[in-house]
Amino acid sequence: MTVLWILLALILAFIAVIVVRVILFQPKAEPKVESVSFPVDAEKAAEHLRRMIRLKTVSSRDESQIDIKEFEKFQALLPELYPNVYRVCQYERVSRHGILLKWPGKSAQSPSVLMAHYDVVPVNEAEWDEPPFEGVIKDGELWGRGTLDTKCTLLGVMEAAESLIQRGFVPANDVYLAFGGDEECMGGDAPAIVDELERRGVRPAFVLDEGGAIVENVFPGVKEPAALIGISEKGSAFVDIAAKGKGGHASAPPSRQSVGLLARALDRLASHPMPFAMTPPAAEMFDLMGRHSTFALKLVFANLWCFRPLLNMICKASGGEMNALVRTTCALTRLTGADAYNVLPNESRAGVNVRVICGETVSQAQARMERIINDQNVTVTVVDGNDPSPVSPTNAEPWERLSTAILQTYPGVLVSPYLMLACSDSRHYCRICPNVYRFSGMPLSKEQRGMIHNRNERIPLKLLPDTVSFFGRVLLRC
Repeated sequence: MTVLWILLALILAFIAVIVVRVILFQPKAEPKVESVSFPVDAEKAAEHLRRMIRLKTVSSRDESQIDIKEFEKFQALLPELYPNVYRVCQYERVSRHGILLKWPGKSAQSPSVLMAHYDVVPVNEAEWDEPPFEGVIKDGELWGRGTLDTKCTLLGVMEAAESLIQRGFVPANDVYLAFGGDEECMGGDAPAIVDELERRGVRPAFVLDEGGAIVENVFPGVKEPAALIGISEKGSAFVDIAAKGKGGHASAPPSRQSVGLLARALDRLASHPMPFAMTPPAAEMFDLMGRHSTFALKLVFANLWCFRPLLNMICKASGGEMNALVRTTCALTRLTGADAYNVLPNESRAGVNVRVICGETVSQAQARMERIINDQNVTVTVVDGNDPSPVSPTNAEPWERLSTAILQTYPGVLVSPYLMLACSDSRHYCRICPNVYRFSGMPLSKEQRGMIHNRNERIPLKLLPDTVSFFGRVLLRC
């Protein structure tokens, strides 16, 4: 009986602890920010973006697939659209397509870098409802490849800088505007720009690139819109999985065929997810967003010390963005076998895009994949890859500068760090700057986020003025 009473007391104590932690798990006080007006000529901004979209700056690792004249037209377009920027800033070309503009400030002590890329991914024009490179405006939306990824952010930076220079504004510190032309193919423009800044001894205090957006209904139980700022990004690797079998005529198939071996290997990867990992960006996000969630979910987020397995199950079941926040993921993207129905291939091959969680390396992910597959006839080869980026702090002036600009532009949103799931050129800047952030400066719906790298990419024109204002407010504090 004594044991039973002790057990009951322990259960009650456990319940009391988790309930008290939930009661104390309240939203943090939102900082008060000073209102700063930033007028924008919305029609001019829309027309400028249309002209950018009409240029087919499709990048590729294969130079023969690049229309270099389109890139040159884009480089010539910017000084036409933004004469004040090119009058005040020191311009230079870096690497193949890189654009670097130095805006001299009152001091060179704490420079800032605002980034974007102007190259875009290829399109299958037959899949589009409107032409992807004509800048069609329909029902208040501008259609075209690059409207969301990411000529829109380049536009925001340049429109804001042009407006400020026209008003006679001089930044407190030097500002670098850095635009790459091969981000989509993981090219060399951004690394070359970083090399050049490092050669000059430039150590930025703040770097801002594309990344998170203002989103809704992405965090369980949270109804408020949230501005998600990437303070780190996952690593990325292109991995080949090759299975060897006996080739020959398909009329007498052997027991071990390469396609079958490959299928089993891929099934093992799909059915054995990588382990749950609570990274600093995810922990900060769960702590902040969890305070705005429902009571039932607060029980989990306020007590992750005991409910981590439950959170793991929730993320596995939900898949998508929530699951990708807490583990290395494997996306099966390519398959090759024989070229004919009646031929047994000696080797079948699959392509996998691996997104590596913070705290793990590409080589560690590769070794884990080999253990999961566990087949001597199957090889796992990393074709290309980069490890996760370092984590930028959320308790210093650069973070406060960015969060203030967001709240000035979008009052009432929750500002939260998160782990960026995709890769950006900003990862290259981590070796010269500890404060690298990824935020695109605009609200994007789930549908709009789904248009990135997809057909019918388009942006509501009503988003452009606030996007320009956001970047203007960032520049005012540089």
